[in-house]
This record gives sequence, structure tokens and C-alpha cells, in this order.
Amino acid sequence: MADDIRISGVGAWIVLITSMLILVVVVAIAIASLIVVPRNRRPQSALAWLLLIYTLPLIGFLLFLMLGSRRLPKRRREQQDEINTYILETTEGMDRVSKDSPWPPWLEPIVELNRNLGAMPLVGGNTARLFTDYTESIAAMTDAVRGAQRSVHVEFYIMSVDDETEPFFAALGEAAARGIPVKVLYDHVASVRVKGYRRMRRRLDAIGAEHHPMLPVRPFRGQWQRPDLRNHRKFLIVDGAIGFTGSQNLIERGYKRGRRRDGSRLAWKELMVRFEGPIVAGIDALFATDWYSETNELLLRETSTTPVIDPGRGLDAQVVPSGPAFEGENNLRLFNSLVYAAQEQIQICSPYFVPDESMLYAITTAAQSGLDVQLFVSEIGDQTLVFHAQRSYYEELLRAGVRIWLYRAPTILHAKHFTIDDEVAIIGSSNMDMRSFSLNLEVSVMVRGESIIRELRAIEQTYRENSRELTLDQWLQRPAHMRIFDDLARVTATVQ
Repeated sequence: MADDIRISGVGAWIVLITSMLILVVVVAIAIASLIVVPRNRRPQSALAWLLLIYTLPLIGFLLFLMLGSRRLPKRRREQQDEINTYILETTEGMDRVSKDSPWPPWLEPIVELNRNLGAMPLVGGNTARLFTDYTESIAAMTDAVRGAQRSVHVEFYIMSVDDETEPFFAALGEAAARGIPVKVLYDHVASVRVKGYRRMRRRLDAIGAEHHPMLPVRPFRGQWQRPDLRNHRKFLIVDGAIGFTGSQNLIERGYKRGRRRDGSRLAWKELMVRFEGPIVAGIDALFATDWYSETNELLLRETSTTPVIDPGRGLDAQVVPSGPAFEGENNLRLFNSLVYAAQEQIQICSPYFVPDESMLYAITTAAQSGLDVQLFVSEIGDQTLVFHAQRSYYEELLRAGVRIWLYRAPTILHAKHFTIDDEVAIIGSSNMDMRSFSLNLEVSVMVRGESIIRELRAIEQTYRENSRELTLDQWLQRPAHMRIFDDLARVTATVQ
């Protein structure tokens, strides 16, 4: 009996000491979180992290240690600084453009902002062709590769060999067989999630392309960073003279998702642009940045030349890179500046619209000031949490006077662009969401010219014709449980 009492007493002490240790750890986590979490982080993001940590202390803190840092490794940031310095030095004097009427007075400081943030100049004398048809854009890129004479640089967030992309890979093989260097980059995490990743790598090996995954997450090889810091850029550069960029990945239009319950298949609608002119050197410089980050090989020093600029002809354009390798959120600063500069209208197309507080204020302020502000998004979503987080903003937008167009299912409107008045357009890979602002490496191209604005206006009209307009009365009638889910998803979007 006495032994049982002693054992029972020891057990009670073990439970007590364990409980005290857990309490000490939880309190230490709570105090440390108050100090560490808010540092250099948006207030709403900090609050979301603190809420998670205080609700689930151990799990929340471990997730913060794994996902809390939005910065790339130090070496990558140093490489970005080296590239920026090089670009500034080699593009000195390139930023000469025509300032013929109607050059808006607000544009020059925005151009200077972009130059200071991303090092790229505004250059004139460019041409652009827009592609909204999925098959046509792949065919155009394939034709460009088939005509290559000196180099082919390929970079896509997602790459896959399938029936739609097979001609493009065949063209890469033909170029390599002609002795042309073919260099390929693809995001590691995004591409490995797609069925056929190893087949795609074997195909690139077989055709003789030099290829590398971007931001690889392979802990057993010593390659580790926050796994959701991704390279979301998409472009193709041929001979340093032709450049493609935009929203489209190199994969079949249904993303291998299969059929929906109603028998239909999701189909992505994209926007790609084919540039010729001095702007292509800026796009190629961004490819060289990413190539240098993955291989330590600096391509710019091999191919850099100063193009001859005719500022009185064609479009003015400026490449704006962004991502965690930069100190500031370059794309967010650019987007906000343009929204506040608008005088008449703002047309936004973004498949994932989850703005931070500053962007939400900018857009709603514009609408409340009487500007024509329209937002094009999809009726359905391919990413559940992001889709519902996006929906949580609709009421505030509608009350401010923003017109919202829902592109009809089963199409996913994946194009990423917006226009300011009849002056400036942005086309690229960046969504208007906090992930694109803070976590993804993105590319945006700011373009000025009447011809491209007219084309984008026509594209925006096709969106309206294939959409239904959402009204505030309709939106307020949605079920209460959906409203709750939307609001909860919105909280998850701020955990960065």
C-alpha cells in the first residue's frame, strides 16, 4: 500500500512538473511572439499570426518558424543587388522616350519610382501583339522558337509536356539540334505538383536543353527556404529580340484537372503579349537574374548590348520585377500609384483578387470619387481558400461603387492586367493579392500607347459579354454560412 502511495505521488509530481514546463513554454512562446511576429509585418498579418499562435501555441509557433519569413536566403538577396547594380550601369541613358501629348504629368514620377525599385528603364520604340486564345499563344511561342538563331530562354511557373505543349517542346529540340543554346527555368514546387514532372525533365534532358528548377525545396540536398516563396514569372525570350510574357503557364488549358461533377472541364483564359523592341532586353535581364540565382552564371555579361532607341515610334514600356528578393513590394507600390493617379477609369482583371489594406483603400477611394472602376474575376475558383477570401471583399467594393463582372463557368479567367484611363496598361504575371505582393517573384510590364489600350478595351468588352454583373442586392442574399466561410478564408490570406 505504501509503495502504491509513493508511486502515485511520483506520478502526480511528474504530471505537475510536465504541466509547469508546458505552461512555461506556452508563456515563453506568447512573449516571444509579441516581440518577433509584428516586426516588419503588416498589422493585419501580425494579428492573424498572433491569433493562430495563441489559439494553437505549439502548432502555430512551429508554422511561424517554417513560414513566417518572407525573405529569400541572404545569398539570393545579394545576387539581386548585384544584378540591379549591373542593370543600372548597363542601361544608363536608355530611358529616353517620346513625351508627346498626351504624356500625363503624373506618369514621370511613377516611371522614376519603378526605376528606383527595380532598376529597369522606360524605353520607347516597342511593338506589342496580344494573345487571348490559349492555342494561338502557344503556337506563336512555338513559331518564335523555330525561328531562333542565337539563343532561347524559357521561364515558366508551371511546365508540362502534354498534347497542347508538345509542339513547343519539339521546337526546343529542333533549336538545340541546330546548336542553339536552350536554357529553361521552371518553378520547382509548382511544376512538381503536376502529373508528369519527371517526364518533362527527361524530355528536356533528351533534347539537350540546360534546365533548372527555381527555388527548389529539397532539404536532403541542403536546399531549403520557405516552401511557399515561389517564382511565379512566365516569359520566353528568343535571340534577345522577341519576348513573350503574361499570365499563361506552359501546360494544357485544363491544367490536367479532369471533369467537374456536371461533366464540364475547367478551361483557363489567359493573356500573353509578344514584344519586340528595346523592352525585350529588360525581360531578358530578368531571366538572367533568375538564371544567376539558380546557377551562379551571369548571362548578361555575354549578351548585353545597348539597343538603338527610336522614342518617336511605337510603345513606351518598362519592366517592373518584384518579389521577396527586393526590399519593397514593387508591384504593390506601382499598382497603388497608378490607381491614385487615375482621372477617369480603372479596369482590373485579376484571377486572385485579395488586396492588402492599402490597395483596397486606393480602389474604393477611386470608386467613391466618381471614377469608373470595374473588376473582372471568375464566377468559380480553382483554389478554394483564395476564392472565398476574394469573395469577402465584394460587399465593400460594391458599396463603394466598383462594378464586378463574374466570368461564367467553367472558364477560369486567369488573365492579369489592368488599365488606367486611356494612358497606361499593366500586363504580366502578378495577381492583385497579398501573395503576389509579398511572397511570389513576379514580372509586370507597364506600357503606354494608344494602340495597346484600344486592344485591351476590346478584350475587356469580350469579358463583359461572357460575364454576369454582380449587384449588391444579389450579393447580400447569399447564405449566411457562405458569408462566414468567406470571412474565415479572408483571415487565412493575411497569414504571411
